[in-house]
Amino acid sequence: MIKVSSLKRAEQRRRLIGLCRARFHLFSAISVGAIFFTYIIKTDRFTSDISIHSAPITITPFHPHVFNNHTFIVRQIKLTSYSIPKEVAPETELEDDRSPLVQPINLTKEQRISGFKDILPKFDILKSTRLARRFHKRAQYFFKDSCKIRFFMTWISSSSSTVFGDREFLAVDALFKSNPDSCLMILSNTMDSVHGFRILKHLTDRGYRVQAITPDLDFLFKNTPAQSWLHQIKNGKRDPGKIPLAQNLSNLIRLAILYKYGGVYLDTDFVILKDFSSLKNSIGAQSATPSGNWTRLNNAVLIFDKNHDLLYKFMEEFASTFNGNRWGYNGPYLVSRVVEREETTVLKLNFRVLPPMAFYPVDWVHVGGFFTPPTNRVHRRWVEAKMGQLSKSTYGVHLWNKQSSRFKIEEGSIMARLIANHCVICNIK
Repeated sequence: MIKVSSLKRAEQRRRLIGLCRARFHLFSAISVGAIFFTYIIKTDRFTSDISIHSAPITITPFHPHVFNNHTFIVRQIKLTSYSIPKEVAPETELEDDRSPLVQPINLTKEQRISGFKDILPKFDILKSTRLARRFHKRAQYFFKDSCKIRFFMTWISSSSSTVFGDREFLAVDALFKSNPDSCLMILSNTMDSVHGFRILKHLTDRGYRVQAITPDLDFLFKNTPAQSWLHQIKNGKRDPGKIPLAQNLSNLIRLAILYKYGGVYLDTDFVILKDFSSLKNSIGAQSATPSGNWTRLNNAVLIFDKNHDLLYKFMEEFASTFNGNRWGYNGPYLVSRVVEREETTVLKLNFRVLPPMAFYPVDWVHVGGFFTPPTNRVHRRWVEAKMGQLSKSTYGVHLWNKQSSRFKIEEGSIMARLIANHCVICNIK
């Protein structure tokens, strides 16, 4: 009996020791997992270029591992930047299929008009709010001190949390590197917010003049062909079309703001390389024949004096031929149609068409080549030749963000080198 009892006690001890070991291994695994998870969370905090908190944003140097970021990779180049929390992840598109303001594409014209009446109250930029009605006074105050050049951008969204991301901020950053004495107004109701202010503060703290202001569309479109179009859209007498209205509003707002104030309009997916002070009353060709005759223009950059006749003709064309079902019809194709008709009166209208190298040195199909490093001697020679072309002939590079936002900016690529030489916040150390 004593022998059996001793065996039982020994067996119990072995089981207890095994249980303790199992608990120890489990505890160790959980501890390692917790440490790894904490590391991932902290690392992920840095892999966003911009993060918005309720607390003030601090300027923090990127660490080497940060350059594995999915959109902003420049290995071995140390950049000074800031981070944005994931809860306010910026979008790269003005409106996408998830937006409550984008209707299903399979609706009839009558259904779209009826549906737009229902969502109209959610479209804040169309409202005549107290802040919007202060637009002109705020614009006058912003421009009261002389600006070497007046720049404008638009950023239209239905979500109050949709603000600039890394690519959009890069466009503003590069602009002031090349045009430090200029002013930039961003026409946006969502960037005209605490979130937007915190993003732009990194530049305003350095003395650069940039401000987001909620536009007053009634004021901007008044006494122009755009006025009747806006009235028809608001009153359900015009088909808004399948294309998100935000895109077409941006096409029209850029024309109206230049007509009322004069200056330069830029899309938010540009890297500006040069001073614009030598440019006047110009529009860029997106493509041209080998002999130099343009085949298509683009409205991603517009440079015009106040009250320029061509801007008025653009707005006339927009209001009279508006088609919200065809992408680009009210934008790049519109300016191409009008200029083609007016070519016989170019001297009278006083404008010029710049060659593709000025703003569109790469098309949207091949833009990915600007993001990859050279892989062999021939490729390296091509990159060097292209950098020489850009330095000589290009005022800004259009990135075609809808296509290029998925590409990484890798060390040795054209984009990495352009960024290294044309930004204010991302100082090379």
